[in-house]
Amino acid sequence: MSDAPASTDPATARRRRWPWALAAVALLLAFSYWATRPARVSTVVLSRVEAALGLEITAAGASEYRLRNEPTLVLRDVVVRQPGAETPLLRAERILLSLPWSTLRAAGAELVVRRVELDAPQLDLSAYQAWQATRPPAPPRLPTLTDGLAVSDGRIGGGSWSIDGVDIDVPSFHPDRAVAGKVSGRYRTARLAVPFTLQAALTRPARGAGLGLSGGIEVQADTWRLPMAATASGRLHEGDDGLGLDGLRYAADARYVGGEVDEAFALGIAGRLRYREGRLTLDPLGVAVDGHTLIPELDAGGRLSLDDALALQLEGTLARWPATWPALPEPLASSDSPLPIALRYRGAPDLSGDTGLQLERDGARFDGGFRLPEVLAWLQVRDTDTPLPPLRGRLEARRLEIAGAQMHGVVVEFEDEPSPADIQ
Repeated sequence: MSDAPASTDPATARRRRWPWALAAVALLLAFSYWATRPARVSTVVLSRVEAALGLEITAAGASEYRLRNEPTLVLRDVVVRQPGAETPLLRAERILLSLPWSTLRAAGAELVVRRVELDAPQLDLSAYQAWQATRPPAPPRLPTLTDGLAVSDGRIGGGSWSIDGVDIDVPSFHPDRAVAGKVSGRYRTARLAVPFTLQAALTRPARGAGLGLSGGIEVQADTWRLPMAATASGRLHEGDDGLGLDGLRYAADARYVGGEVDEAFALGIAGRLRYREGRLTLDPLGVAVDGHTLIPELDAGGRLSLDDALALQLEGTLARWPATWPALPEPLASSDSPLPIALRYRGAPDLSGDTGLQLERDGARFDGGFRLPEVLAWLQVRDTDTPLPPLRGRLEARRLEIAGAQMHGVVVEFEDEPSPADIQ
């Protein structure tokens, strides 16, 4: 007995096709609805993000929503703030979010994003920290970015300082894997600029993860600059004491360039870096300098802070007295004893203010100060001008030999040359 032939009745065939045709039409209508109503899409997306993060997010500019190839949402004139806060924690001219269809089908079960782009974002660190303090202690759920993250012309505001022209390129991002990318920008204060271009790598995107940086950095002031080929490492920190790095290690091949001076030296810095309430601190701070002629060989420890002004305290030891510095009298010049040094500075970040200085060796002690621009200018004309550096302070010594004469219980006062206003 043979099987019955399949029905070829046209009415039956139409009934079988009808549910699929209806579903296709409904899907097309839905796509058309969402594609022609980007404002509706952006409202739904932003409301979900607001609820998840406890933020208020608005997009005042014209939004776009595209379905070709994959869903892509573009938001313009975005403002993000903590509810009730006066200062937004983030502004952006444009944010692009591109999703694979699988993410939409998963309805949030998986956080996979193809790409995120931000144009001209402005992040306020103080507002960010205020919002972060309200967040639960559990680490946030981070998405996977298969085609990475791009930031162009960003700005990070830190009160008296900012980082402008921030460009970031991260080819891919996974919450449980190492992350690498490139970052560039320009750190600015009132009298200082520090452009940088760095390669960056994270062991994973989480608190306590290891961070590595390498590339070019240049400190620029009005009368001098300090280009450096640098590497740095540390562990990401975020806590009640602020954002920062634990176990910071910084090493650089540097050059000091100012006036007629152009000298290479090696620089090493170690410490704990923090940012909180508009202030950057390195405390404790360790510094090692290996210079040759003008720049000394120095090992010191202390602390540094930067807000409206730079504050620096260092105590350490000079390995030797540089040959280009003013010659010491005997018996100090030929002594092999350690030369303790202490520096105190608070003033403009370009080091143009008063620096306190203490030096001590074999019963001789200098306690005074100087201004770095004056000393650097003197070094270039000392052969034709005064042999004494522009120092202020007091030198006391049990014994000194000057021009073959021995003097005991010596006290020397160093004073500034009087200005025309002082003479009048």
